[in-house]
Amino acid sequence: MSPSSEKTEPAPSAPTESGTLDPASPLVLGPMLRFAGETEATVWAETAGRATVTVRADGREWSAPTFVVKGHHYALVLVDGLEPGASYDYTLDVDDTRVWPPADDGRFPAPRISTIDRSRPTRLLFGSCRTSVPHDAEGNASNGVDALRTLALALAEGAEEWPDLVAFLGDQVYADETSEAMREFIASRRSLEEPPGEEIKDYEEYCHLYRLAWSDEANRWFFSTVPSCMIFDDHDIRDDWNTSWSWHEEINRTPWWHERLMGGLASYWVYQHIGNLSPAELAEDEVYAAVLAAEAFGGEELDLTEPLFDLVRRVDRHPEVYRWSYRRDLGDSRLVVVDSRAARVLEPERRSMLDADEASWLDAQLTGDVDHLLIGTSLPFLLPPGLHDFEAIDEVLASSGAHNRVVAGLAEKSRQSIDLEHWAAFNDGFVEVFDMVMDVARGNRGRAPGSITFLSGDVHNSYVAEVGDAARYGARSRIVQAVCSPIRNPMPRGIRVMMSLFARGLVRPMRFLAGHSKRVPDPKYPWRVTDGPWFDNCLAELTVQGRDLAIVWRGGVVHDGDDAHPRLTTVGSVRLPARP
Repeated sequence: MSPSSEKTEPAPSAPTESGTLDPASPLVLGPMLRFAGETEATVWAETAGRATVTVRADGREWSAPTFVVKGHHYALVLVDGLEPGASYDYTLDVDDTRVWPPADDGRFPAPRISTIDRSRPTRLLFGSCRTSVPHDAEGNASNGVDALRTLALALAEGAEEWPDLVAFLGDQVYADETSEAMREFIASRRSLEEPPGEEIKDYEEYCHLYRLAWSDEANRWFFSTVPSCMIFDDHDIRDDWNTSWSWHEEINRTPWWHERLMGGLASYWVYQHIGNLSPAELAEDEVYAAVLAAEAFGGEELDLTEPLFDLVRRVDRHPEVYRWSYRRDLGDSRLVVVDSRAARVLEPERRSMLDADEASWLDAQLTGDVDHLLIGTSLPFLLPPGLHDFEAIDEVLASSGAHNRVVAGLAEKSRQSIDLEHWAAFNDGFVEVFDMVMDVARGNRGRAPGSITFLSGDVHNSYVAEVGDAARYGARSRIVQAVCSPIRNPMPRGIRVMMSLFARGLVRPMRFLAGHSKRVPDPKYPWRVTDGPWFDNCLAELTVQGRDLAIVWRGGVVHDGDDAHPRLTTVGSVRLPARP
C-alpha cells in the first residue's frame, strides 16, 4: 500500500446512455446516496482527479479526500449526526466547485438524504438485470423501456411515493453482452479480434461500463437521492460464473479470464460493494480501513490499487477470506443480502451454493423479532417447481461421473448452456438454508415474522411462489419467493413459453420424473407459483403494512412516440396478509 506520488490526468469523458458527460466537470460519476441508517449515511462519487469531496446539508458539511484505483479517483463521504426520520436537501462540491445538483437543471427536485424512521412502514424497491442502451426508439425496440428510469421520472414529478431503499439484485452491468457505445470504447483501446473480443477485458473497461450504466440524467438524479444496495450476479462478471467445477477449469484455461475477474471484482468493490456497508462496517473492512486511516492523517492521495487487487486475488483462490454478503436493518424489517456466486463450493462431491463460513454467517442473521425477514439472493431460492425438479435431475445426472460419463457430459453441457445452476442445482446448500428459514418461521429464533420473503432476480421473468400450507410444518410465518427481473433486458418470446410451462403445465410431469428417482431429492416443504410469471421490464415495490406485505411490479410504456418520457404502468400486484 502506498500513497500516489503524482496527480493523475483527469479521466476522459465517457459517452452515456443519453449523450456525453461534461468534459469540464470535475465530477465524473455520481453522486450516489448509498447507505442510509437512522443517523448516518454515505455518498459516493467518482472525480476527474485528486480532490476533496464535500457534502453540505442543514448548514453543516462533511468531507472526504479521494482515493485512487488504477488512475481513477473516488470518494465515499460519511455523513453523520443526522436525526432519525429526517430529510435533508444536500449539495456536493469537488474542491471549491459546486457540481451537484447541476445549476442549470430545474427538471429534477433537489437531491436529499432521508434517514430511517422506525415508525414509518418500509417501502423497498427491488429488481435485477439492466442493460445500458440509449433511451430512444431503437433502444426501446431492442431492450424495452427502462423501468428504473420510468420510475425516476415519476418520482421527479411527484407522482410516486418516496422509497426508503432500492435493492439491485444482480446484473447491474453486463460484462459479456456489450452495447454499441461500449464496443466503440473497447475498439479505441484494442482490436475486437483480440480475446475476449467484444466482452470486457480489464478494470479500465469496467469503469467505462459503469459510466454507461449510471450516467443517464434521470437515473443519475435517482441514484443521488434514493439509498441503494447491490449484489453481483453472473453477468457482472460473466455468464455462468461459478456454475460448476468443469466451468471453472475451462474458463481458467483462457488467456484473458484472470485479468477480467480481477478487474470485475475490484471494480465491483469500488462501484457497488463499499456503498452497501455502514460506517461501522467500513471501519472494519480490511481495505477501506486504510482509506479512513489516510483521511485521519492527511497527506498524499491514497493509492488502493495494490491492496485492492491483492484482496481480489486472494478471494479468487480462497472465497472465505472476504464476505460480499451484508444486512440492512430497516426498522420493521431486516434485509439480509446473500452472495450466491462467489462463495460457492464447486467440488463435484460436495457442491453447495454457500461455503461453511458463508452458511454460518447467514445462519446468524436469520432470526425473528422483526415484522418481516427479507432475504436478498440474486438467484431465486424457490424456482417454479417444474424448473426446480428439472435442475435437480440435471444435477444428479451431471454428478454420475464414472458411472456414466456420456450422460454426465451431456448433463454438464446442458447445465452450462441453459443456466441450470440455481439453488436446486446445489441441493445440500438449498436444504441447509431452507431448514434455517423454517426454524425462524416456527418461532425458534425469536418471535416469528409475519413473512419470510426471498427477493430475487436473474431469470428474466417475475413471479411469486409460496410454501403451501406452511402451518402444516409448524411455521407461523408465510414463506414467500418474490422475483423481479428484468429491469431492462426482456426474455426472448420463445423462451417465455418454456418458462410458463415450468411454472404451470410441466409441474406434475417433472415431479413424476423426479419422484421416481431415488437419487433426486424430494423437497421437504413443497411450494407453488401463486402469481405470474410476468415477462415485462419492471421494478418491484414492496410495502410493509404491519404484519402484511404488498408488492407491485411496475414497468414503463411509451405514449405518442415520446420515447424519452415513458409513463408508469402496473405489470402485476399481490397482497400477502400475515397468517392468523
